[in-house]
Amino acid sequence: MTSRHADLESRTRTLIRCSALVLAIAAMSGVAYAEGTLRIVPLVRAEQVIVSIDLDNGYTDEVRQVINGGVRTTFTYDVDLKMIVPAWVDRTIATAVITTTDHYDTLTRVHNLTRSVDGRVVEVLATENEATAKKFLTSLNGLPLCRTTLLDRHREYYVRISAHVRPPGATLLGWATGVTNLAKFTFVP
Repeated sequence: MTSRHADLESRTRTLIRCSALVLAIAAMSGVAYAEGTLRIVPLVRAEQVIVSIDLDNGYTDEVRQVINGGVRTTFTYDVDLKMIVPAWVDRTIATAVITTTDHYDTLTRVHNLTRSVDGRVVEVLATENEATAKKFLTSLNGLPLCRTTLLDRHREYYVRISAHVRPPGATLLGWATGVTNLAKFTFVP
């Protein structure tokens, strides 16, 4: 019985090590192939926290081909403002979900663009210019995230943004789980 128990323990340890190795390789491959990088600029202006976002290299040839094929393509940005709490879970102050959609009409060659914040349409644009469509999909300037009355003075905060693209057929290499970045700031009124 002791030999069987030791053998079972050995197999269990080996299985756990192999699983950990597979997970580590999968995580590293996602980082290695990520094509887009998020640049985040949080500002405190006029008693509001305002966020600007740029997704560099997010509009790849694969995304361009899917859009030019007439497939509705959506870039989604999940935005979280959190307060850093030492030795505890960081407190969420505000969240927003921004979606930018391009539905390219292959007959008229017009990009029909829509931007929504938390499900509410805030901007609609129709353009024939691909550069304008690219900028619309991959950048956002001046998103009001919350009022500064929700912030504590002289505390550290960060804005974390996760971005991903749909449809899955337009998956950017490494974007299966998205691209995430954060920017820290200290609130000093």
